Amino acid sequence: MTLEELDVAAESGRIDTVVIGFTDMQGRLQGKRLTSRYFLEEVAGHGAEACDYLLAVDVEMNTPSGYAMSSWKRGYGDLVLRPDLSTLRTLPWQPGAALVLADLKWQDGTEVEASPRRILQRQLARLAERGWTAQAGTELEFVVYRDTYEEAWGRGYRGLTPANLYNVDYSLLGGSRVEPLLRRVRNEMTGAGMYVESAKGECNRGQHEITFRYAEALRTCDNHTVYKTGAKEIAAQEGMSLTFMAKPDEREGNSCHVHLSLRDEYGAPVMAGDGPYGLSPEGAAFIAGQQAHMRELTLMYAPNVNSYKRYQAGSFAPTAIRWGLDNRTCALRLVGRGSSLRVENRVPGGDVNPYLAVAAMVAAGLHGVENGLELEEPYDGNAYETAGPAVAGTLREALEDWESGPLVAEAFGDGVAAHYANYARVELAAYDRAVTDWELARGFERL
Repeated sequence: MTLEELDVAAESGRIDTVVIGFTDMQGRLQGKRLTSRYFLEEVAGHGAEACDYLLAVDVEMNTPSGYAMSSWKRGYGDLVLRPDLSTLRTLPWQPGAALVLADLKWQDGTEVEASPRRILQRQLARLAERGWTAQAGTELEFVVYRDTYEEAWGRGYRGLTPANLYNVDYSLLGGSRVEPLLRRVRNEMTGAGMYVESAKGECNRGQHEITFRYAEALRTCDNHTVYKTGAKEIAAQEGMSLTFMAKPDEREGNSCHVHLSLRDEYGAPVMAGDGPYGLSPEGAAFIAGQQAHMRELTLMYAPNVNSYKRYQAGSFAPTAIRWGLDNRTCALRLVGRGSSLRVENRVPGGDVNPYLAVAAMVAAGLHGVENGLELEEPYDGNAYETAGPAVAGTLREALEDWESGPLVAEAFGDGVAAHYANYARVELAAYDRAVTDWELARGFERL
């Protein structure tokens, strides 16, 4: 939707609300609902304001200490939400509403470097210096329940009824059980300007996946966050709930495989070539960079305590930092050929912040290209059985690797490195204070 089209829609009464939003550290959309008249007259050209603590809170919206950009000492001032009008779209699941995503600025007009969208933009600018662009696709899995979000809350998220009671991976019959919901999501995401490809069942009870056509990396990440919020809103309207958390139970977790490829200024593939495995020298080095810096950047792929519960042998979530040719047991999987050749990062889960994950992949890949890293031979066989380097097992390990790795500050800057290290420390402190159901069940009477 263009600004002119919004003006016409507002004048006719078809659009009365404009949602302005941005993605926070946790990957959630935050923002405001504005009247269309106010947006057109004031916000479209000048921006809106929001408290800077929105990039310095935990999941519960607590205001922990340790963030340089936002604190009680600094007075919790305002950020400026500058709308990116190229993201303006209708929201079919919210009657009379449109949505625009915003970039974050300080009051003096400078960029808010800790903003996830800004972090990705900086890495894409590094690609642009070479005449390259990144194309990306994210594959989000989720589990659907027949309980509302309020019912799930009231039950402590226990004893919920999944939409399917058995493994429905690729099952057309199983998919039909929840097709009214999936159809709404597909069609209404299409109405919001996305190119939906398909929906399919997955392994866990009630687990499904809707996929979208790859696009320029920033647009893919924008669409990812809109889709994730919209799918939850549509589920709620249908009296159901769905979760993208990485490991909602002891069965298969929710993944978010991230596909990435590069194009040059003429649109030709950069990673494809005449070398081994159909790779160009740049493509081989780009994947080598991914592998070399996987541990160091895991915090951007797996940002929460729960993220690490996915990494179990034989679970289709990786444990070994290996790459392979169409090998789903490896952390990195090379798929496609020629113009479709791309690397798939299988480490992220459904709780990932897409801007951070794609930024990390670009930063690692560029380091590989700039330093001429050599790509090892692809792993052939079951990578769960390898004794090689392993994916971090806990958020604590990932934080240690983040703080000790040289690439983090080099690629993202000291401020961003410290900001997201504090994010991990806050999450770990909250987890360390928690008394879990598992502890109560084992220890209440018997210990």
